[in-house]
Amino acid sequence: MDWRTIIYVLLLVSLRIAKALPRTSQDTEEKTSIGQRFSQLQENNFKAVALILFAQYVPGGTFGRVAAMAEGVTALARRCAAAASDSPDCLKPLDRIFLDTICQEENLPRSADCCAKKDPERHDCFLSLKNSSRGFSSPLETPDAEAACRNRSQHGQPLTGYFIYEVSRRHPFLYAPTILSVALRYEEMMENCCGSAEGPSPHVEECFQRQAPKVVKPVREDALRQEHTCGILKKFGERTLKALKLAQISQKFPKADFVTVHKVAVAVADMHKHCCRGDALDCMRDREEILRYVCTNQHALSSRIQQCCEKPLLHRSECILNTENDDKPAGLSPLVREFIEDKGICERFAQEKDMHLARFLYEYSRRHPEFSAPMLLRIGKGYEDLLQECCRPGAPSGCRSRGEEELRKHIYETESVMRTSCDIYKEKGDYYFQNELLMSFTKKMPQLTSAELIKFTKEMTTIGSKCCQLGQDKLLPCAEEHLDLVLGEICRRHLADPINPGVCRCCSSSYAFRRPCIGKLEIDESYVPLALTPGLFAFHGDLCSSEEEKLQHRKQEMLITLLKYKPQISPEQLGSVTAAFTAMRERCCREANPEACFLKEGPELIKRSEKMLSA
Repeated sequence: MDWRTIIYVLLLVSLRIAKALPRTSQDTEEKTSIGQRFSQLQENNFKAVALILFAQYVPGGTFGRVAAMAEGVTALARRCAAAASDSPDCLKPLDRIFLDTICQEENLPRSADCCAKKDPERHDCFLSLKNSSRGFSSPLETPDAEAACRNRSQHGQPLTGYFIYEVSRRHPFLYAPTILSVALRYEEMMENCCGSAEGPSPHVEECFQRQAPKVVKPVREDALRQEHTCGILKKFGERTLKALKLAQISQKFPKADFVTVHKVAVAVADMHKHCCRGDALDCMRDREEILRYVCTNQHALSSRIQQCCEKPLLHRSECILNTENDDKPAGLSPLVREFIEDKGICERFAQEKDMHLARFLYEYSRRHPEFSAPMLLRIGKGYEDLLQECCRPGAPSGCRSRGEEELRKHIYETESVMRTSCDIYKEKGDYYFQNELLMSFTKKMPQLTSAELIKFTKEMTTIGSKCCQLGQDKLLPCAEEHLDLVLGEICRRHLADPINPGVCRCCSSSYAFRRPCIGKLEIDESYVPLALTPGLFAFHGDLCSSEEEKLQHRKQEMLITLLKYKPQISPEQLGSVTAAFTAMRERCCREANPEACFLKEGPELIKRSEKMLSA
């Protein structure tokens, strides 16, 4: 059986065994045993998921050791299924069996400390290794075309297993169904580009360059999105994640009733709980249950997902996510005044607080696809605060009426921030817009390295190029939701290695208000500026590079160093120093020996700049 058949059968079987939503009753039942799971998935399918799980938990393990562990667990599962055994090994929870297998291996990278602990602390320890493994492996890159085709002709199907291992160890939070879907794309690319068994296609390199982004890019994007979701769940809890999913699903399916949308949102949040804990098998089962429920009930959700539900199972989830929001029902008013004006509001708020707030969020979200999900959560939090204040004994009679004015103010402020950012982007272009961001974020977060600051601001600049060309109805969802991913990266970086108190406050206090909080940060007063040492500002011949991208990168590094040296620098001072630097660079780059010129002129520039900065 080849890998393509394995992957299709795996997900078709998991769909057939899925039960109807919601899953809450299932969560209280006894977990499926390893023998039962083996019988449901069959041997090759079980082995594929085991390979993913071991590669993700032990990202430094070789393919040989990871494959051997997958073989060992599969052998145990085979024995347990064959004899319906009630031996202790067969009755262990699945996650414990996988971790026991890891801990029986000697000299696996970084696992000894975790293996010394008892469950559930051991499981939590391995999850923390997943967090710390970001950057442990190099990112997944476009494979070398000729080498990949040569390996395929020599090794055949095992090559896809190796690809699954490579993707899994590089992306420890990537869900198993996503990895299997990417593996199918990889198989298709190899078939299309490598030609027949007799020899590779003559245009193999060109073919790889054209098709590889379809394999590599979704891996990076999905891995970031899934790690982001797990970060929200870990830091802000299940209530916040459910609210976020409720807002997103209400926008996607505005014609669906509250009960259906709420049911799906709860199921999706529950799925992420399993997936973020690293329970690959339960994660896969949850995902397929949700797809089954959505496609079975598409008449109640949306008319736009029929084509998605007719696709092969592996492609359904991505298709539904990328489908345009359904049209709003006719006659929906933009406001939900009944949640402000009805006399029984305070009584309902007191009796069923969370459900009442969920109904408000559903009604407001389905009316406003032009708002971002974090903005909708801020509106929901504003409504909650309004009721807490206005429903208390002794509150003024017109207390709730001010809610509409506060809402308009928040919407205006959010739209103004995005419009202003896009105006600056359109005026300055990519490079100079990124420099504006570098100046802002270096002052807010001077503890970040130059590489980190350039990376994060580059990602923000890409958001400008992607979103600022859209109409007003698409700008906010595009800009703020993509920016939310970058800020999530910054906050996870802070969690691993604290940046400063301001970032700590913004990353910890509220998910919905994280973007406005970071936007309002100013110069970090706790930061001790860099001392002026002889090597702090070094000018070399690379400043004369004809490669514009390298030159811009070098100049951005120098800008960051200057800001870390003088965080309080004024725009006028920065302009003067920049002009002096540009003049020196142009002068030296015209010389026959630029290096000698920089060696002479550089110290003079630093002295003049010191005078400008102390003026």
